[in-house]
Amino acid sequence: MDPGIVALLMFGVTCGVLVLGYPVALALGGTALAFGGVGILTGHFDPFLLNGLPSRYFGVMTNEVLVAVPLFVFMGVMLERSRVAEQLLETMGILLGRINGGLGIAVVLVGALLAASTGIVGATVVTMGLLSLPTMLRAGYDPRLAAGTIAAAGTLGQIIPPSIVLILLGDILQGSYAQAQRSLGNFAPEPVSVIDLFAGALLPGLVLVALYMGWQIGVATMRPRAAPPISHDLDRSQLLRRAVLSFVPPVALIVAVLGSILAGIATPTESASVGSLGAMMLAAMNRRLTWEILQDVLETTVRIAAMVFLILLGASIFSLVFRGYGGDDLVHAWLSDLPGGAFGAMVVVMAVMFILGFFLDFIEIIFVVVPIVGPILLQMGLDPVWLGVMIAVNLQTSFLTPPFGFALFYLRGVAPDEVTTGQIYRGVVPFVAIQIAMLGVLALWPELATWLPSVLAD
Repeated sequence: MDPGIVALLMFGVTCGVLVLGYPVALALGGTALAFGGVGILTGHFDPFLLNGLPSRYFGVMTNEVLVAVPLFVFMGVMLERSRVAEQLLETMGILLGRINGGLGIAVVLVGALLAASTGIVGATVVTMGLLSLPTMLRAGYDPRLAAGTIAAAGTLGQIIPPSIVLILLGDILQGSYAQAQRSLGNFAPEPVSVIDLFAGALLPGLVLVALYMGWQIGVATMRPRAAPPISHDLDRSQLLRRAVLSFVPPVALIVAVLGSILAGIATPTESASVGSLGAMMLAAMNRRLTWEILQDVLETTVRIAAMVFLILLGASIFSLVFRGYGGDDLVHAWLSDLPGGAFGAMVVVMAVMFILGFFLDFIEIIFVVVPIVGPILLQMGLDPVWLGVMIAVNLQTSFLTPPFGFALFYLRGVAPDEVTTGQIYRGVVPFVAIQIAMLGVLALWPELATWLPSVLAD
């Protein structure tokens, strides 16, 4: 059998094992080692290639950018425990609740603020599901609109920086871009940093927030009964005091973390450290910084960070064996022969990633698919920042697409019994369509992703 076909077969088997529910890291590393072992026995795989694993692992352990992952996870989990989200939701609901669709707009805005300060999808969806969904249902909101809004707003943390997705993508695209440039004869390319990806994703993330709010306004205008207003009994001074106390601390934290990154004052890792300290200070202000909460946050951070890094190690084995079988050459030839050149190849890759998002988690797609197609697409002349933002927006849909959308699972776990699974699934359909439309906007106007990084670079 042709080695390239074996590589594609290994990819298919790995996806099948992942769909069956096996741990991601073990599925990636175990399947690759099994195929590599069979190839060694049959003489189709060079065992010398496995000698590159120690250097790859050492590179992961010494990568300063990846240190930001556990720090941002700690920051997000600590903020979730500090009840900052609860205060934001309650205050924003009171401020906007008197207009049709106001509660939905409030949920989207709070989702954006939490995305810029936490980036933890599960915590955001669960928190908003527990606090906002009962309120929206009591107000008479259409259950589909309420559920879809909460699930979609919770996924904004995947595109609005600082995002763990962008950190992981930035690290992989940096290596992919260097590999692509070397193949083109450029041995000293301009590096692609996580800061570039943060800057590139900011405007598309804000546009996506505006599109979500536009959908809320459209539904409230066309079907006022689906998004009715609510009333409150707070006077102006009480409302102003509550707004200041709820908004100033998290906004200050966002400015300190994201502003220092984009301004070039601090690296993502340094800013993540500042953000972690700021999250602890906010928890202390809310009298939530206890030893029990700190211990719980640390344990959660270790579990999530260990999962990410273990997957990264398993993905290193997978990519090495895949390339050892010549799979990258086969994919390169296939993409190069597609009509439409680089843009046609990009469309096909986006479509494949979207379909895989129905069955695989975003981390699995990042570590399995991006290392394979990234160097090929970049070698064809695509801008690395634009490519990274396109992938990030596409991966955001994987949280909302059934049957394995994690945001749907999180919301189903906390939603009242009267909200059916079918209503949740139907509720996210318009928001998935909005995300696909956002991909179209980015494809037509790449400057939306490339303008801000170019301004910051000057």
